[in-house]
Amino acid sequence: MCFDCNSELLGSTERLSGGTRRDSTSGCKGHAAKDTHPVAGRLLFPRITGRTLRLSEKFILLLILSAFITLCFGAFFFLPDNSKHKRFDLGLEGRAHPSHRHTQGGEACLGTGDHTWTGGDTMSTDTGKDQEESLRDKIRADHERALQEAKEKLRKSREELQAEIQTEKNKVMEDLKKKDPGPKPLPPVPMPKVVGVSDGEPPEPDVKEKRDKIREMMKHAWDSYRQYGWGHNELKPLAKKGHSTNIFGNSQLGASIVDALDTLYIMGLHEEFKDGQEWIEQNLDFGVNAEVSVFEVNIRFIGGLLAAYYLSGQEVFKLKAVQLAEKLLPAFNTPTGIPWAMVNLKSGVGRNWGWASAGSSILAEFGTLHMEFVHLTYLTGNPAYYQKVMHIRKLLAKMDRPNGLYPNYLNPRTGRWGQHHTSVGGLGDSFYEYLLKAWLMSDKTDSEARKTYDDAIEAIERHLIRKSNGGLTFIGEWKNGHLERKMGHLACFAGGMFALGADGSPDDKAGHYLQLGAEIAHTCHESYDRTVLKLGPEAFKFDSGLEAVAVRQNEKYYILRPEVIETYWYMWRFTHDPKYRQWGWEAAQAIDKYCRVSGGFSGVKDVYSSNPTYDDVQQSFFLAETLKYLYLLFSSDDLMPLESWVFNTEAHPLPVLHLGNITLPGSEPAQR
Repeated sequence: MCFDCNSELLGSTERLSGGTRRDSTSGCKGHAAKDTHPVAGRLLFPRITGRTLRLSEKFILLLILSAFITLCFGAFFFLPDNSKHKRFDLGLEGRAHPSHRHTQGGEACLGTGDHTWTGGDTMSTDTGKDQEESLRDKIRADHERALQEAKEKLRKSREELQAEIQTEKNKVMEDLKKKDPGPKPLPPVPMPKVVGVSDGEPPEPDVKEKRDKIREMMKHAWDSYRQYGWGHNELKPLAKKGHSTNIFGNSQLGASIVDALDTLYIMGLHEEFKDGQEWIEQNLDFGVNAEVSVFEVNIRFIGGLLAAYYLSGQEVFKLKAVQLAEKLLPAFNTPTGIPWAMVNLKSGVGRNWGWASAGSSILAEFGTLHMEFVHLTYLTGNPAYYQKVMHIRKLLAKMDRPNGLYPNYLNPRTGRWGQHHTSVGGLGDSFYEYLLKAWLMSDKTDSEARKTYDDAIEAIERHLIRKSNGGLTFIGEWKNGHLERKMGHLACFAGGMFALGADGSPDDKAGHYLQLGAEIAHTCHESYDRTVLKLGPEAFKFDSGLEAVAVRQNEKYYILRPEVIETYWYMWRFTHDPKYRQWGWEAAQAIDKYCRVSGGFSGVKDVYSSNPTYDDVQQSFFLAETLKYLYLLFSSDDLMPLESWVFNTEAHPLPVLHLGNITLPGSEPAQR
């Protein structure tokens, strides 16, 4: 009876359009409903004829039919769910459920592929029942086992479950590594001449003592991060735990490790450097679903990894830098080739900051890629990196510039400027820096970069640089045709930039730009000296009788920034005026006194307060830049000589590429 029901069901399902089968329960239900029809009743009992059935007989027949329906429903609704899937999916349909019906020689034949039964063959039916029973037993055993495992899991603590999950993840990762042959080996290229990467001990005992103190501060910052924030992007030194910001997405990429590597190496902290290298080898993974800042990841990660590679010669750093760079390339997929500000490392989808002028990209972000991308092309032989940044340069060269100035915002869809706001501080700063450093890094062969830098600085000097009533030279900000007499801490790097670019200036202006650098250094020192803590505010004004002083509360903080100390170092290298070492030591003492806590170093919220509150963040750039520049300030000039090294905007040193006899893939031969 059940066999006939199932056979009729399967035969009918084969006739459904497209060959798609219905659910088995609905099919059986349809068949039972058909049998309750009066016509169907007569077909089932053809011999009950000759007299009208009594009411009691009808009732008995109805009970029989009801029992039959209940049996069908019970068979299909109350068996374990998996059994029906197993029946149809595990190859049993070939034995118990034929999919084709045909009549041959007056005998009903049921067949599927390799199996054919005739009406008189019952052996297959018995075999099918045995197999079904065996299958049901197996399903019940599987259910019992799964239930037991679930109960055991629930008895475990959260920590034990997390450990098991991590173990499984590690196992999967190991299996993937075994299957994945890994990245293709990079082509061999001549290593640039690497000089002056260690020692640099000053001859003067007092200077050596100060340098040792800076080294001790670095060790305290690193050890605290190693203990409380290892693997996280940054450190919360008061809470003594990891910290991150949206520029790194939602992933633990170890930004402080990558940012600090070259500082550790230069300071001779080789055990700490080795710890960082091991973490990068084992944990640094860029295949994560994280939306990151293209600019920040380029200057901190690609710059830091390339610098670590050139200093140590360890291939892992070069390979990781290239892996990350490949993840950034989709950001350039815009109508103009101007990259998005952010990109998802996994999907490659890019977008801009919501607050940037009408969806614009930012000058200091898309203009601060050249150094790293040129080195990537040099190391990989892939012309894409060089071509991307050269396309940006050529696009900007064709655009009109109001008063010769570069606005901070450019729309990547339309290729038009956004709000006409020009700054040598935030949003604009490192664009100008990289024009000069592209020329220096090319061994002074990239004359186009030098010309673009000179023209930009000439416009800046004409429209943005002024003297205050008190005689302080400052760099203001141009907003819609109006000069705002405010200078940011970020703009204080420009003193060092002017000094660095003095040699090679047009019209014999080398002395002029060296003097301009000295004046900016003096102004920025005044912004430090006029506070209670002797640390500089985020921004300071030059009007209403106030000079080099912050006015707004939200501009009075100091977050361990390096720009003023950076300028001191460059001015020391070019002049050897002892005041720059003195000013640098004042800053170092103030940082050690007011920013040092037991768990590292923290920024402060008000440099004009004698009892400042902490912001509880040890920035990764404090290890990459601030402490590195202080250490170099108290070292001899043969440590990281400027003739051989160019520092990116995160203070990661990249070697000068002597390209006189080398042509980068995708470029024209260098012309002096």
